[in-house]
Amino acid sequence: MGAHRLTADVQPRDGFGRPLRDLRISVTDRCNFRCSYCMPAELFGDRYEFLPRSQILSFEEIERLARLFVELGVSKLRVTGGEPLLRADLPLLIERLARLPGAPDLALTTNGVLLPGLAGALREAGLRRVTVSLDSIDPEVFLRMNGGKLAVERVLEGIAAAERAGLAPLKINCVVQRGVNDHTVVALAQRFRGTGHVVRFIEYMDVGNRNGWDLSQVVPAAELAQRLDDALGIEPLERAYPGEVAERFRYRDGSGELGIIASVTRPFCGACTRARLTTDGRLVTCLFASRGADLRGPLRSGADDDALRDLLARVWRGRTDRYSEIRSQATEPLRAGARKLEMYELGG
Repeated sequence: MGAHRLTADVQPRDGFGRPLRDLRISVTDRCNFRCSYCMPAELFGDRYEFLPRSQILSFEEIERLARLFVELGVSKLRVTGGEPLLRADLPLLIERLARLPGAPDLALTTNGVLLPGLAGALREAGLRRVTVSLDSIDPEVFLRMNGGKLAVERVLEGIAAAERAGLAPLKINCVVQRGVNDHTVVALAQRFRGTGHVVRFIEYMDVGNRNGWDLSQVVPAAELAQRLDDALGIEPLERAYPGEVAERFRYRDGSGELGIIASVTRPFCGACTRARLTTDGRLVTCLFASRGADLRGPLRSGADDDALRDLLARVWRGRTDRYSEIRSQATEPLRAGARKLEMYELGG
């Protein structure tokens, strides 16, 4: 434990009593896919201007902030993007984070296509867990959903590389949209059944402002579970820990697990312990936030650790976010109010 690690009774809690336990770190706003629900190709074309290098946090800055978050109670770090494997020399950052005092759980979310060249280096640097985004095993559906960028075989090669490197079992995330890929969910589950990997189906969410979200495109968790049960035979399990976002299920024949993340129809705001650090150094306290607290400015203007730690704690204590619960109560998206941050800014 670090010398400044706070005792449990003084670690910050937000306005609803939720502790700070998880931090997602976005290391780049760039991606090699153009998924319709995140970075649709018609809006993020070749001329789209991403953040210049000067505005992106360095590895030293990320490491310093991550250490302070851990001192405030964070026990889980997840590296995200954009596509995090596009960040040059990423294993060097993983090594820095893996050596933090307190040994936080360290994971990474990726679309998987660059894993064949990086999985071994990431494992050697200290990474232990990987989540791969894979929205369909059907080649045509997958290609259509990622903007025509890369074939599903490339992701499967990445999964195989992660297995060889010892980054297994994996979690495999699938965003489900009605009329787009919902007819392929059983095939995806079947593909990884018995492998030890856990496929997690995610209700299509209204993150950001550019994905054309409509409630009619959401396949509710109850319907997903019924489809999977009818085809493969599943039954519910208890959540593994407080605040786990996925509802867990197991195959009745003992061939593994899968999960469903029901953030639209069964929101879990009340147990949310997650903060997000954006690529340009903002602290964001909700996936559906419209802004974040600037950390890069104080960081680069000479603020010491005590000042930065106090800033992090103050922002968390002022948190009252519960967007998904409010949206659920309204049974429709919240159309009014400020622009929401985009998925690629937040890292999901």
